[in-house]
Amino acid sequence: MKLLEEKIAKEGTAIGTEILKVDMFLNHQIDPALIMEMGKEFYRLFNDCGATKVVTIESSGISIAVATALEFGIPALFAKKGDHKNVGTDVYSAKCYSFTHAKEYQMKISKKYLNENDKVLIIDDFMAGGNACNALIDIIGQAGAEVVGIGIAIEKGFQPGGKELRQKGYKVRSLAIVDSMCDGKITFRPDIDC
Repeated sequence: MKLLEEKIAKEGTAIGTEILKVDMFLNHQIDPALIMEMGKEFYRLFNDCGATKVVTIESSGISIAVATALEFGIPALFAKKGDHKNVGTDVYSAKCYSFTHAKEYQMKISKKYLNENDKVLIIDDFMAGGNACNALIDIIGQAGAEVVGIGIAIEKGFQPGGKELRQKGYKVRSLAIVDSMCDGKITFRPDIDC
């Protein structure tokens, strides 16, 4: 998605060779117009998948998931991290290691909102090692639901997550794939259907 790549190139900051800081428009301060365009693009990429729910993880994926769900006309659902008294104990859960925060946490989704009739489109802001997506896939499997696609705003193509999920047979579409970050320069993968 050219618009997202341009925004990353103009406003994003590469910290070393592995951290991409885009908090000025994606995951701290949010550019609503960009988020809505991302939702439209995910709809274009996945409109034939039969999704009944869009699922993400709190908190950075929520705005993109909501924009996408709005385009589909279906609910957005997010996995909560850690303990929340209002979620209750009747939950699906999986452990997930966060690359960004360098720690493991428990993700939970209430059993009230996910079941065997659901066809799930996973949406998230970043993919590096694929840990968050794999934990969501685990939770979705516990519910007996089906993963019908995985949409990622920014994929770090130099890390294994996207490649491994594609090799497992998942339809993964990323709006921007960063091939490398070196000396502050961000290089994108050429526009291909991956």
